[in-house]
Amino acid sequence: MSQGDERGYGGHEPGNRNDDAYSTLGGTRQTRTRLPDGEEGEGYARRPVRNSRSLIMVVGVVVLLIAAIAFANQGGGGGSDGAKEKPSDAAGAGPTAATGTKPVPGRNGTIASGFAHDEQGAQSAAANYAVALGSAEMFDKTKRDGILEATHDPAVVAALQADMAKAYSAGFLSNVGLNEDGSTPGGLTFVSRTVPVGTKVTARSADAATVEVWCTGLVGMAGDGSTKPVTATWFTLTEKLKWVGDDWRIESSSQAEGPTPVNGDNRASTADDIAGAVQGYGGFTYAR
Repeated sequence: MSQGDERGYGGHEPGNRNDDAYSTLGGTRQTRTRLPDGEEGEGYARRPVRNSRSLIMVVGVVVLLIAAIAFANQGGGGGSDGAKEKPSDAAGAGPTAATGTKPVPGRNGTIASGFAHDEQGAQSAAANYAVALGSAEMFDKTKRDGILEATHDPAVVAALQADMAKAYSAGFLSNVGLNEDGSTPGGLTFVSRTVPVGTKVTARSADAATVEVWCTGLVGMAGDGSTKPVTATWFTLTEKLKWVGDDWRIESSSQAEGPTPVNGDNRASTADDIAGAVQGYGGFTYAR
């Protein structure tokens, strides 16, 4: 919820790694997409990393802020501790079969809540939080403050909200094509979406987890006369999560570019097609 070629964040400090085999997908601690035989791994290449402009650094990473900065500078119910995990061979039932615990029923406003107190719950929380932090709602102060409160450790929320209020200045909003109050000019549609592709736990203790979320994102302004067309980007968000009360919350996060696949041969859609798609297609709740 996030996006762009420049995503300069400092690295995270890994927590204590739990070496217990993760039961999903053969103990790899990864979410995978399986392709038909002979296709997996073919034609993959990383796009060269470009220099970061490092325009704004804030306490706690908010995906969309950095994405929008890059965009603006371009030319023109819950689980429980005892939640049962599926055995490692369960993934063999089908290449696209869902794995893990039942999706969460709870919501904190529009954001899923009540994640299981285990690795699967941490991955699901990280994916859903990435979506919220990469949404267009982050450009509205009232909605942004609510998102930060719903996704972060209460101990860091107040400082983070203050930092975001400074970062989302009238000048910054104007640079991304919005009005100074964050609203979208008439006749245009502001697009900002983050779509998780997969998650991976890189460290875990009883009440903490570090989760990487591989994402693709859309950001730009759709409509006739737009000078900042909607573009797609790829990035990996690393979230350090803490079990607070009865749910996972973000303590801090960082972001890096890619992995980025080779662009396909698809013809770019018109601005009206993109605007219609954003208005007509809803999002998802992500769970293992």
